[in-house]
Amino acid sequence: MTFGPSRISAALKSRLQTPVGKRFGRFLLVAAAAVISSQVMLTICLGPVGWTAGKSAIAWATGAIVSYVLSRWAWERKGKPNLLRETVPFFIVAIGTAVVLTLTTKWANQQAISMDLGNAQRILFADSAYFLANCVTFLTRFVIFHYVLFKDRGSKVSELVAELPASEFPGARPESNGAGPDPLGRVNGSSVWGATELSSGRDEAALPEPGTRR
Repeated sequence: MTFGPSRISAALKSRLQTPVGKRFGRFLLVAAAAVISSQVMLTICLGPVGWTAGKSAIAWATGAIVSYVLSRWAWERKGKPNLLRETVPFFIVAIGTAVVLTLTTKWANQQAISMDLGNAQRILFADSAYFLANCVTFLTRFVIFHYVLFKDRGSKVSELVAELPASEFPGARPESNGAGPDPLGRVNGSSVWGATELSSGRDEAALPEPGTRR
């Protein structure tokens, strides 16, 4: 069995139609916007401003702010955010990401200096390492955001309710499909009284007459 480009694209399309796929697609846009903004800030800090690699890694804050604002859009969060359940945990994750990005940037800058790269090449090398570190932390952040931080706690209940048949909803009237009680005393299309009379007739016929032996 071979999988052509059309089957692969169809499989990817079906995956993206799921709730997780839709969130993942939106988070790709969020991550792209955050990376671009932080990369631009990092380049400015390393180049024109002339900061060290450690100080320049503060560019993560720009990406974190962009990511926070757009992540609420990606998970359709509206209104005032909850400080303790949403904002604080988000920036704890962002700080953890910042540690990784800072260490990566410092390491890349030192490697560029040890290789005697020019200023432009050093900045490009540090930018590349910073970008790769962002890609590595991308999936980790998505898992945390989707399954912990922005988890829809009512989704499981709504899914279970949606799967129930109409007759199981609270207040729903049972449908008459011939299997339940009937106002005329019929069960499965037969009269209960008729069945009773038939049963009693059989019992009377089965009884022996007085004075006779069976």
